[in-house]
Amino acid sequence: MQLGVNHLAHFLLTNLLTELMVRSAPSRILVVSSKLYKHGSIRFDDINSERNYDPAFCYSQSKLANLLFTHELARRLEGKGVTVNSLSPGMVRTNLGRHVQVHFLLKPFLFLVSWLFFKSPEEGAMTLLHLACSPDVANMSGKFFSNCLEEVLLPKATDDDAAKQLWGLSETMRVRQAEAETESEQAGRDRSVVVVERKSETGRG
Repeated sequence: MQLGVNHLAHFLLTNLLTELMVRSAPSRILVVSSKLYKHGSIRFDDINSERNYDPAFCYSQSKLANLLFTHELARRLEGKGVTVNSLSPGMVRTNLGRHVQVHFLLKPFLFLVSWLFFKSPEEGAMTLLHLACSPDVANMSGKFFSNCLEEVLLPKATDDDAAKQLWGLSETMRVRQAEAETESEQAGRDRSVVVVERKSETGRG
C-alpha cells in the first residue's frame, strides 16, 4: 500500500500533467519525500513486499522511490523549462498517525514530545513553499532539500540504473492497472446487458 500511495500515485499524476507543465514553462514539480529513505531499498524482485511485509521498511522503500523518481524525471525534463526537486518536511505535528495503536499510558508522553520537538504544520510547509516560490532555486533541478537548504543524498537515491529500472517498472504497473480497470468496466457493462435482457424476457413472459 505504501508504494502505491506514496510513489505510484505521484508517478501517475505527474505523468498525466507533464505535457501541461512543459507548455506552462517555466514551471516546477515538487516531490515530498523523507529522510527515512536512508533505511530503505528497492526490492525489484518483490516490489509489493508480498513475500515479506514490514510497514517501516515499506515506508522507507516508498520514500526512496520518491527520490529515484525525482532523479529520473529531472533528467527527462532537462532543458524543457521544468525543474524537479524533492524535499523532506521533517517531523511535523499532524494527525497523520492517528490510527497508530499506542498504549494509553504512552499517549501523554508522545503528545509532549511532539509539542517540544516536532514542527508545526506551518513550519513543515516552509521548505515546500521555498521550492515553489523562491527565485533562488528557479534553475535548480534534481536536488533534495530540507529546512530550505540543499542536502546531499546517499548514492542509492541518485543511482541512474535504479532510477531507470524503477521508472520502467512503474510504467508496467500503471499499464496493468489500466488494463484491469478496463476489464472490470467491461465486465460491469456485460452484467448490465444480461440483467436488462432477463428483465425484458420476464416482461414478455
